[in-house]
Amino acid sequence: MTILIKILQLVLSLSILVIVHEFGHFIFAKLFKTRVEKFYLFFDPWFSLFKFKKGETEYGLGWLPVGGYVKISGMIDESMDKEQLKQPPQPWEFRSKSSYQRLLIMTAGVFLISSWQW
Repeated sequence: MTILIKILQLVLSLSILVIVHEFGHFIFAKLFKTRVEKFYLFFDPWFSLFKFKKGETEYGLGWLPVGGYVKISGMIDESMDKEQLKQPPQPWEFRSKSSYQRLLIMTAGVFLISSWQW
């Protein structure tokens, strides 16, 4: 029984860490008026346990407890989405933001976690 409790404590503490980290990316994206398409705790390959859409953002809970993610419009993997790169950047996309805004969006998760007083 104590092993199960320790596993649950580990999953809970990592979940809190992940959600705070991803919230850093999310809040700075929203601050700079960048569209956030998805905000997930845990990964959701094939299906998610729970999801709902509020405004333009889909919030959800995946089933694979190894992280989380925020999907931001215009944050493109250049090696995969060549068609998206051919189109001009829209004002709500990550790639249309200034360099300091993109830097803050990308690093906000780390800064938010490191600013906590443990």
